Amino acid sequence: MRTIQSPDAASAVSADRLRLAVVGAGPAGLTLALLAAQLCPKAHITVFDARPLERDVAGDPRTLALGLGSVHLLQRLQAWDASVAQAILSVSVSQTPALLRHPWFGASQQPEVRLSAAEQGLDQLGAVLSYGQLVAPLQARWQARVALEPARLSSRFGAPVQGLKAQGDGVEVDAGIAEQFDLAVVAEGGVFAEQARKAVQHDYQQNAWVGTLTLAADSPLGAAYERFTRHGPVAVLPLAPKAGERRAALVWCVPQAEDDVAGMTDAQRLTVLQSLLPDSVGRLQAISPLKCFALGLNAERSLMDGRIARIGNAAQTLHPVAGQGLNLGLRDAYALVDALRAGGPIDAALRRVEWQRGPDRWSMIATTDFLARTFAWQWPGLPIARGLALAALQAATPLKKALARQMMFGRR
Repeated sequence: MRTIQSPDAASAVSADRLRLAVVGAGPAGLTLALLAAQLCPKAHITVFDARPLERDVAGDPRTLALGLGSVHLLQRLQAWDASVAQAILSVSVSQTPALLRHPWFGASQQPEVRLSAAEQGLDQLGAVLSYGQLVAPLQARWQARVALEPARLSSRFGAPVQGLKAQGDGVEVDAGIAEQFDLAVVAEGGVFAEQARKAVQHDYQQNAWVGTLTLAADSPLGAAYERFTRHGPVAVLPLAPKAGERRAALVWCVPQAEDDVAGMTDAQRLTVLQSLLPDSVGRLQAISPLKCFALGLNAERSLMDGRIARIGNAAQTLHPVAGQGLNLGLRDAYALVDALRAGGPIDAALRRVEWQRGPDRWSMIATTDFLARTFAWQWPGLPIARGLALAALQAATPLKKALARQMMFGRR
């Protein structure tokens, strides 16, 4: 096996001489590569991915929810196609009334937190689109940058990375040929069921069934819903209309021990979902075939392991209850590139990123983990306490605004 040596492996190498490997050409990896190409104009950057370049990713239907901060970042990179994204204009978080059997709650009362772009003085809170609709423009933008600057930017599609190894003051990346880099960023995470277990882990024993709903023509446009049920959360995220039909992405979480979704007909699934969701969603007209994913927490204690950094799902795979997994990954990417462009030794920059990302990262990990675990708890009065918390948050305008800002931009 031939080894290509770095021209400068000094421990104090800085961003203007950086040799950077990005492992994974998904949303987080391509965003980081484009940011580094833009903000570190002398850095040499190579993107590795097992997927062949000719494989079309545009049709990948997996749904992604992005906060407004993520949308702004992608717009800055000129990798955002607003024509295929559906703006999130409002968010409703509520609990099924059947869980609130207490005199404090009348028969018609439904504790709910309602967030809207109008309340925040914004055009949108975020956006929803498919994985393919996000990755295809990112990949096209990256390939265009590579074509413009082939001396310092390169792509290794169809080249799965078989190993990463600390080597002196850098990292050896083995993708058939072992190459030396100053820093390797791992951005390919996969799904919980397929991952090697990390330092912080928990299997929620839940499945997420995901697919697409067709809504009635009078359903509100741009409205997102999260409903806490006895079994787990159900999320409905607005999608751009197609052929004149209102559509929404569905994330339906159920305990594995009580999961009978696979045995239901489409009509039965629609009936159950209609009973779980608030009336404001509107009438459910149709449902697509559903895919099932096991849910769990799988997180590294640290983003950094020497000169190997991990971002996105490679650093933390979360329960989808808050819809923040990719947003965290994009904030990881921005913080890392921002620290590198500031100059100085790489190791000092990596330490700054670790400290900077800690509060945002761990607060989101703790929040989603707590919410996911509560659906397995059978404590008396827990639904009442959750309902009271929702009602109190709706009444506390400053706290509600702070929550909206955190969901859009992360903890600052």
